[in-house]
Amino acid sequence: MGKFKTEYTAMLIFFALTICTQATSQDLYTRAPKGFDSLRTAIPHGKIDTIYYYSKTVGTRRKALIYTPPGFSQDKKYPVLYLLHGLAGSEVEWVYNAPPQIILDNLYAEKKVEPMVVVMPNGRAMKNDRPIGDKFDSVKVKSFSTFENDLLYDLIPFIETSYPVYKQQRYRAIAGLSMGGGQALNFGLGHTDTFAYVAGFAPAPNTKMPEVLVPDLRKMNKLKLLWISCGTDDNLIWVSKRTHDFLEKNNVSHIYYTEPGGHDFTVWRNDLYVFSQLLFKPITKSAYNQLNKPYH
Repeated sequence: MGKFKTEYTAMLIFFALTICTQATSQDLYTRAPKGFDSLRTAIPHGKIDTIYYYSKTVGTRRKALIYTPPGFSQDKKYPVLYLLHGLAGSEVEWVYNAPPQIILDNLYAEKKVEPMVVVMPNGRAMKNDRPIGDKFDSVKVKSFSTFENDLLYDLIPFIETSYPVYKQQRYRAIAGLSMGGGQALNFGLGHTDTFAYVAGFAPAPNTKMPEVLVPDLRKMNKLKLLWISCGTDDNLIWVSKRTHDFLEKNNVSHIYYTEPGGHDFTVWRNDLYVFSQLLFKPITKSAYNQLNKPYH
């Protein structure tokens, strides 16, 4: 009887630990916990700086923000995430509305993300790149496409000569919200030799048609992760769904992550929290399965 009781107790403990582990894994990937974007004073903090680089594409000096993680050292090398803003935003949009310096600091403290540098540029590649006046002005809209060359041939080389970052494709990621989500997909999928991680958070209609976005399906094998996410109440979800359907039909590995919410930073803060945990490390099949489940 004593042996049976011992084995039964051990079995209960095993199942309890299994359930606990599964719950923790589910929480890790699917939704950010309360307080994930609140400043914690008793943990190490990263740093936000303003940088200036000369853009041959635009013909002027341009501004961007850069986040360096807690414990940043010139003696180490880091991967880089290029994080893009939306149509009405600028290089400060993420910092003001979904601050990486808080979200990522908290994740570092919990050992859930790899140390990385985050660059937040202005995706409006024109001399007067301030978000003023008519945001749908044709010149401004065109400047979002022009930013492709500014990013590839001006900003990335500047970052790689000014900061201790890796220069290999597997250490570069690009992500963005709305208009920036379209840019991230357009540029990332168009340059799979440059970026290994590509993410569109509620990508806007500037996202190319799938057949144009992915002209060569074989090149998708170069990616470590392709991510598309959107709030279920977002009026632009058709862009995400259109792209997802094409990728699924053509057996392109990707995560299509839907979540409650609209076209706003409540959704995009959660996207940054979840997506950042997948960067620059192996992604488990379990993570793919959890994130690809439709939200009901």
